[in-house]
Amino acid sequence: MTPPLDVLVVGAGPTGLALAAQLRSYGTRFRVVDRSLDRVRESRALGIQPRTLEALAGFGVSGELVERGNPAMGLRLHLNRRTVSLPLFDIGAADTPYPFLLFLAQAETESVLGEHLAERDVTIERGTEVVALERAGAHVVARLRGRDGTEETVTARYVVGCDGAHSTVRARAGIGFEGYAYPQTYLLADLEVDGLEPGAVHSYMTGRGMLFFFPLGSPAPWRMLAMRPSDAPDTQVTLPFLQEIAERYGARGTVLRDPVWMTDFRLHNRGAARYRSGPFFLAGDAAHIHSPAGAQGMNTGIQDALNLGWKLALVCRGAAPRELLDTYGAERSPVGRDVRRFTDRAFVIGTGANPVLRFARSRLVPRLAPLAGHATFLRRRVFRTVSELGIHYRRSPVSTTGAHRPRRGPRAGDRLPDLPRGLQAEVAAPGWHLLLTGPPHLWPDERLAPVLAGRAGLLTVHRLGDRGPWPGVAQGLVRPDGHLGYVARGTEPDGLLAYVARWLPAGPA
Repeated sequence: MTPPLDVLVVGAGPTGLALAAQLRSYGTRFRVVDRSLDRVRESRALGIQPRTLEALAGFGVSGELVERGNPAMGLRLHLNRRTVSLPLFDIGAADTPYPFLLFLAQAETESVLGEHLAERDVTIERGTEVVALERAGAHVVARLRGRDGTEETVTARYVVGCDGAHSTVRARAGIGFEGYAYPQTYLLADLEVDGLEPGAVHSYMTGRGMLFFFPLGSPAPWRMLAMRPSDAPDTQVTLPFLQEIAERYGARGTVLRDPVWMTDFRLHNRGAARYRSGPFFLAGDAAHIHSPAGAQGMNTGIQDALNLGWKLALVCRGAAPRELLDTYGAERSPVGRDVRRFTDRAFVIGTGANPVLRFARSRLVPRLAPLAGHATFLRRRVFRTVSELGIHYRRSPVSTTGAHRPRRGPRAGDRLPDLPRGLQAEVAAPGWHLLLTGPPHLWPDERLAPVLAGRAGLLTVHRLGDRGPWPGVAQGLVRPDGHLGYVARGTEPDGLLAYVARWLPAGPA
């Protein structure tokens, strides 16, 4: 009899592929199924944030993503008769090796992740649909239907729904999906555009709404996103229609041509009532959907997957308590809510029909935009939010600070800041990493050495001498997803031992 799977991953978009990459790095027994016969060919999501590139670096794919993509550093804001040029990521990016928003079609992102998995003998079972999910004791029994109509039954300890807004896993788990739809219709196209300066994002702001052109590269040089004006005919999306809309929003002198694909769509803002129900978990669009403002959606989903993956892997191999799985929703649900709130506000400001908002877009923004380059504090805050470098888990049960709280530097739950050259990629590898600073003779404490040795393969020790990666912190225990679980100012073996015993009990390596 075939032994049960550890994890059944449902959905092979960017979220499911990222989860599969992490499970594979731990040797977890899993399968990935997707009812679609092929991966997406359209661009769909198009922006990869700095934090996502950092999180994927441990798998060795970030370099390939950057090579295929188009890093954008500037914004051209077209306002009535003038154009204001603003830098995008010039402030607040000193602690990341990826200080830019990378424009890359979702199809290319999936291609890179798929190639990574194929090289590691992971098969994506496309054309395979989940038709039933039933709990049976400590396991879930899933009935799968293949592309030829044949059915099979598989058993798994856990099932993760990465299967999008119409998630089968979410429905079978009985988890609500609450929210609302925006009233407007939006236009989307990947195409050639003559008359635009390359390498920058172009935004046209008017009282009617906003028009964007994003530098995509592939499958077409530009992505066009615009709100369909309320008085525009509800007709099929054609190239002449898009040209007319572009000119109405002020993009005069541009010529649209050679579209790869064109569509219109409605947007929703919805979130799952919870991210877990027993053995069922949700990640990505199955857990949250929202407007594309800020290029947050795919990035949040990938980071959902990388938050959950290592926890599932360690629990399945007996190297972490099952309570660790409870921290997934506790950590990621607030992130999902914040992203929904941020994108909603940005979207309403940019597209709302309220007279005050229309006045602000058409009259106030043209006057205030030239001053934005001097608003360094505001730009830094916006960058840390949009780039997702500011996400933290300080209130998580997995975040603990030693008896002597560091006066400076990161706090428990914060993302690990950029480290000395060569160490960042090593820390991004699977497993926990203990960073020790200070005089070498203080380490390891005689009680700490056997504990660390007993967790070989799960915990790696890095001695950084007396020059730590940040001021004021003597020891930091880095989680597999790159966030600090434990930090202390001084050499506190008691606190560190208690933390390791709580979250990394001795188990199979």
